[in-house]
Formats: sequence, structure tokens, C-alpha cells
Amino acid sequence: MSAISISQAAVLGVVEGVTEFLPISSTGHLKITEGLMGVPVDDTSVVGFTAVIQVGAIAAVLVYFRKDILRIVSAWGRGLVDREERYHHDYKFAWWVIFATLPIVAVGLAAKPLIEGSLASLWVVAGSLIVGSGLMWAADQMGRHKRGEDDTGFKDAMLVGCSQILALLFPGFSRSGATMSTALILDLDRVAATRLSFFLGIPALTGAGLYELKDAVGAGVDTTPLLVGTVVSFVVAYASIAWLLKYVAKHSFNAFVVYRLLVGGVLFALLGTGVLHA
Repeated sequence: MSAISISQAAVLGVVEGVTEFLPISSTGHLKITEGLMGVPVDDTSVVGFTAVIQVGAIAAVLVYFRKDILRIVSAWGRGLVDREERYHHDYKFAWWVIFATLPIVAVGLAAKPLIEGSLASLWVVAGSLIVGSGLMWAADQMGRHKRGEDDTGFKDAMLVGCSQILALLFPGFSRSGATMSTALILDLDRVAATRLSFFLGIPALTGAGLYELKDAVGAGVDTTPLLVGTVVSFVVAYASIAWLLKYVAKHSFNAFVVYRLLVGGVLFALLGTGVLHA
């Protein structure tokens, strides 16, 4: 029998869609929601389920940025056969995304038992939410927000890509929070930082979802809950992406910092009083 019902899958799909690209930690919110619903957080099928429904959110990115992605992929393809095309920014950017994904893949495979074991604790999530909010606040204050997307280089992509490892090892830190904060420290403006976070997340999250698919199905997650959770996460994530890009164009990340601190504090309280179990 599946550890996740259809109604629970729909709720988790909403949570995934809302939080995947906001810098507030989708993993942390999913674990909190699972705990509140009585879903076994450390169950293999549940771990696989949460990874698979990320594919729905990633599909939303692919659809939302389809023109940009097609332009970049086309430039990369042309550059493989035409030397002149290799001077174009899009061709270089495609390679940067590929290279920037390699570190998180290597760490993810090497540290998989640890990531799914002791680091999956809700205590880690609570602490990471608070520590990550401090980094985000500092980055937003330090950054000069003077560089646009066309000003990014190989070093930017690698540093931002490697920052994803923080969220991989410490659920609650937030992949988007880590990447956006790193980009801000590198003086990218908020929109450029957000878009770079999106593009670098596509291969990493897609790979994780596909890798976990066999484990999710093999561990007893029914196909229907998986489908429901994935479709719901796609629809909600699409709306979340559109909203976030408009928001960061005019606002700082302070609202996310405050929200993370509140959630982290509440989570510590729930764990300390026994309402939730780590």
C-alpha cells in the first residue's frame, strides 16, 4: 500500500509548486507538511515521491522559459559544428550550466545515504531555515545589484552552481535561496540572480527526479498519487515563477528572510514540544 494518498499527494504538490523556486526551501516545507499529515518522512517511498514531483515544477520552468531555453540549446547545437558560433554568450552559457551541475551530481551520489539519513532530520531543516535566512539577508545587503544576465561568466555559473550543494546537504537551506544569495554576492541584480537560479536548477532537479522515479515506484508509491502530485506541482509552480519574477524586480528579499525566520522558529517550537517528531 502506498504511504501517500491522493489527497496528500495533491497537498504536497501545492507545497512543492509554491516553494520550489521561492527562496524558502521546498524540501523543508515538504518535510514539515509530511510531518503534520502523519506521513513517514524517512520512508523510502516518500523520499522518492518528493523527488519525483519536483519534475512537475521543473516542467513549469521549461514551459515558462521555453523561448530562452530553445535559444540557448540552439546556440549550443550550432556551436558544436560552427566555430564562429562559439563566441556567442548563449553557447558559452549552455556549457556553463553543464559544468556547474557536475559538482552537485557528484556530491549527491556520494552523500546519498547521509542525505537520506541523519541530515533529513527536521532539526536540521529548522536550523538551516534560520542560518540560510541570515545568508540571504547579508547577500541582499552586500550585493551592489549592478550586473545583468548578459554580464554573467563561467566563474559566476560555477560558484552559483556549487552553492546548490548547501541545500542538498542541509534541507531547509533552500536551493534557490543559496543560488540567489551567491549570485547577489557576485553583484548580479535580483532578476538576473533569480533567472540564473532557475536555469541552473533545471538539470539538477530533473536528474534527481528521474533518478528517484524507479525507487519511488519500486518502494510502493502508486502511480496515481505520483501523477496527481506532479501535475499539481506543475500548475502551481508556473504561477509561482511568474509571480516571483515580477516581485524581485521591485522588492528586496527581506520578506523571505522574515518568513524563513518565523517558520524556523515555529518548527523548533513544534519539535521541542513534541507536536512534531524529527
